[in-house]
Amino acid sequence: MLNFKSYQVQPNIPENLAFLEDISRNVWWCWTREAVELFRRIDPRLWAECGRNPIPFLTRIPQMRLEKLAKDSSYLSQLERVKVLYERRVNLPEIEVDLPLVSGESIAYFSMEFGLHESLPLFAGGLGILAGDHLKASSNLGLPLVGIGLMYRQGYFRQFLNHDGWQQEAYPETDFYSLPIQRMRDTTGNEIRVTVRGADGLVQAVVWRIQVGRVPLYLLDTNILENPPEHREITARLYAAESKIRLLQEVLLGIGGMRALQALGIKPKIVHMNEGHCAFAGIERLVQIVEDQKVDLETALQIVPRTTVFTTHTPVAAGHDEFPADTVRPYLKPLAERLGTSETELLSWGQPPGTHDNGPLSMFILGVRLSAACNGVSQLHGSVARRMWAHVWPGRPVEEIPISHITNGVHIATFVSHEFSNLFDRYIGPDWYLGSQRPENIKLIDEIYNEELWRAHETNRSRLVRTCREQLVYQYRRRNAPRKVLEAVEKVLDPDVLTIVFARRFATYKRAFLLIQDPQRLEALINNENHPVQFVFAGKAHPRDNEGKDLIKQLFQFANRPAVRDKFIFLENYDMHLARHLVQGADVWLNTPRRPFEACGTSGMKAAINGTLNVSILDGWWCEGYRESVGWSIGNGEEYEDHAYQDAVESQALYNLLENEVVPCFYERKSGDLPDCWLEKMKASMKMAMEKFCSLRMVMEYVDKLYAPAGRFHDRLLADGAAEARRLAEQVARVRSQWKNVTVGAAARDSRGTQRVGDTIQVTSAVTLGELRPDEVDIELYYGLYKNFSELSDSRVEAMQVLEDRGDGRYLYGCALACDTAGRFGFSVRATPRGDSWLKFTPGLLTWASE
Repeated sequence: MLNFKSYQVQPNIPENLAFLEDISRNVWWCWTREAVELFRRIDPRLWAECGRNPIPFLTRIPQMRLEKLAKDSSYLSQLERVKVLYERRVNLPEIEVDLPLVSGESIAYFSMEFGLHESLPLFAGGLGILAGDHLKASSNLGLPLVGIGLMYRQGYFRQFLNHDGWQQEAYPETDFYSLPIQRMRDTTGNEIRVTVRGADGLVQAVVWRIQVGRVPLYLLDTNILENPPEHREITARLYAAESKIRLLQEVLLGIGGMRALQALGIKPKIVHMNEGHCAFAGIERLVQIVEDQKVDLETALQIVPRTTVFTTHTPVAAGHDEFPADTVRPYLKPLAERLGTSETELLSWGQPPGTHDNGPLSMFILGVRLSAACNGVSQLHGSVARRMWAHVWPGRPVEEIPISHITNGVHIATFVSHEFSNLFDRYIGPDWYLGSQRPENIKLIDEIYNEELWRAHETNRSRLVRTCREQLVYQYRRRNAPRKVLEAVEKVLDPDVLTIVFARRFATYKRAFLLIQDPQRLEALINNENHPVQFVFAGKAHPRDNEGKDLIKQLFQFANRPAVRDKFIFLENYDMHLARHLVQGADVWLNTPRRPFEACGTSGMKAAINGTLNVSILDGWWCEGYRESVGWSIGNGEEYEDHAYQDAVESQALYNLLENEVVPCFYERKSGDLPDCWLEKMKASMKMAMEKFCSLRMVMEYVDKLYAPAGRFHDRLLADGAAEARRLAEQVARVRSQWKNVTVGAAARDSRGTQRVGDTIQVTSAVTLGELRPDEVDIELYYGLYKNFSELSDSRVEAMQVLEDRGDGRYLYGCALACDTAGRFGFSVRATPRGDSWLKFTPGLLTWASE
């Protein structure tokens, strides 16, 4: 067999252009308009052919062109401006946020996928884009954060449709030489490798680095000769369909990721696990703390959760991985040995209460059991997640389940159009996106002239139409369409017509079919002579989701109807490049999920910052963003048990909304040719997105609410040889061993007559604490509006005090309950451990009053 060796020839770039190579190796360029233009200006056509990837682009520029640029004073002046910008925003290491971290300390951000740019195929959808935006915003803020992920050589699939509209998948190999990656080596020059022991022996991985502005992203890769073929496949594809490979990916990400950081000399002070795929990182971190700090497992269990953040992204059960216990045990066994415990004990951390030893391991439960801070990604999602996972905290009222929320945000500079960016430069200032959420900056949007804003938007829409035509020509050429069809495709869509876009993952709960429930009514809407409408659809279904593929097929077949084929299209292979054109050029961004299954939905935020108006079900982020001045809601946030009825109701609501409100608003031109009402909504939408839904706000909320407290916990728990952590471990062990003796007597009140507003009720309860002291336990009155015998709403908690020590660990507790408002109320008494929220919310340490 032939065995060719390879070598790489780099371009001979003139010395005064050497900075081009520097920024090509840092993806900072991809969200910096001036840097993008620096490349594009050299050869716009070649830039597009190279997929807007500067590394292969630079290798294909003729030497003569480089020599000419080296003497072009205009180009050199532009290059110098970008260089100054790069020095200021990347090379200056100032910390711009208030965190209890000193030089060399960091936050480790784990994620299965990272969406940075279309030339880096490391993501599948919203989770990855969100992770990429988190890194970019952290770089903007100077946050000392490092990313950890996997280096996929095929990434997520490329989509194409056959002649019937059925989705096909292709997995092209990624050329690593065309990526801005660097293989990591130790101080002696040897490449860094990490090893994970699994069911089939050792798995080795090398470590790559991508620089994201100021933030390094480390990626593990098992495609090396030392691994057997089956282990090389671990990092072949994102979200492998085979459960065995999927488990290996998550083991490598969590356990291998922590070991990679250790090999790099990075000991993160705070770990952020982005979804349950990363949960094994918590167990490996326990191992490292036990061995580095010379503490036992119980002490380490007081440190790791309190310095870990866990974010959950999906309210759909199928989105949370579970693995059979027997397949997980081989990976846990070596960790259990190093921790001095059993793999059964480690398994139990990822199992619901009451599960037998061989029950499946839930990656969500494992993640949440090793994290004191858990959050959903919108206000509604936080509420849904609390209901969804209430069984993990038996006996705890749903509203007290310790899952908070931090609503996602988007990296505005990545998704805003050039035209709108230019407007913001002029009206807000050149550094507008570094302070986009400041009220004084947001108000300046009102000063943009309506005519300027509308012309910029029309340019974006025209570019979208041009992109759609080019994409469709490519699609039909691949299907060997005749010339007549290709000529017709070149004329689809009208740059002056109201353009509505639906682009997202084709999961069934997103209901792409809602718009085509009544085909005749839709055709009439599209072909209205005075007020026509056109639709653009795009999105991928999971390779194993045949229901999602069937939705695509239905839309494809509707798009082929002669009456609508030039005004209703489906674009293949939805990616970041296409997404930017869609969110920038659409007039309306359509979203029709089945509430409450949309965790957040950040594409609507990206559209809003570009002046695109949202028409959406009240789900995910839109519950927080919606006001009449910024867009439209489909329905009023209803939830239905009968899905067929829901679909019928909401499809009619959608048609009514489009016909009676959206379309007339767009075409209303009272003063000349400008739609003043529409422009007013555009400005309100842009201000809303800047203020509430930018990634700078999101990351700063993580800093203030979760990262800073975790950093303070780290310092306090590890001070003086981890003295506080050891004390907490002793306290937890004592409380656990004695909790079985805690009983709470029925709550008694001093009056059973009618209560009036202004009255006070004295509530008492006889409590047995056994050997625990009153200063170790909180006895609380829990009260609120009465819904039924097992549920209250608008609940509150009042601390009860010891009224009488009756000896032998028995006490009488009491408190006063003020009757502030009229209504029917319920109450009970409960006991919880006294301490911080991690101790107080420990499953199993909650006792309610007995009747």
